[in-house]
Amino acid sequence: MRPVFVQFRCAPGKTYEVAGAIYDREVVSELYSTSGEYDLLAKVYVPEDADVGHYLNQRLFDIPGIHRTLTTMTFKAF
Repeated sequence: MRPVFVQFRCAPGKTYEVAGAIYDREVVSELYSTSGEYDLLAKVYVPEDADVGHYLNQRLFDIPGIHRTLTTMTFKAF
């Protein structure tokens, strides 16, 4: 499993709804409310053999109220 971080920008007034829907799907290991350009930050473990884009699209990105996402890949540096 490789960790991937996903930030979510939500429609105004929809952050709590989106967060609840994310948790209901049982895909993320951690979910935080954040300040700045994005409203939520999630840590997702993607299976090594899975395509990250397809994995996230099929499990998270169709949630109503999400306006934009930013995915940050991680790499083993040490």
